[in-house]
Amino acid sequence: MYIAVTLAILITMALALARALMGPTVYDRIAAVNMFGTKTVLLIAVFAFFSGRTDLLDIALVYALINFIGVVAVLRLVEQGDFHSRPGKAGKE
Repeated sequence: MYIAVTLAILITMALALARALMGPTVYDRIAAVNMFGTKTVLLIAVFAFFSGRTDLLDIALVYALINFIGVVAVLRLVEQGDFHSRPGKAGKE
């Protein structure tokens, strides 16, 4: 059972990586990288479940938060062009 679940997750991770490398737009690539990070969290959680090591769930949670913050930061960079501009002050400088 563990091998089948792990194999299915790894296949979807490979598909996400292929989409990230060949995505036609930057938004497709960002979504693929986000999916890759989410599947990594799922892989850690599955390993924690089957091995009985519940301490790995904390690592999965931290990785999920880092993945979310990273995707939001990259989307902000893509939309605004830099990290220093603020949404309410665009064009007033």
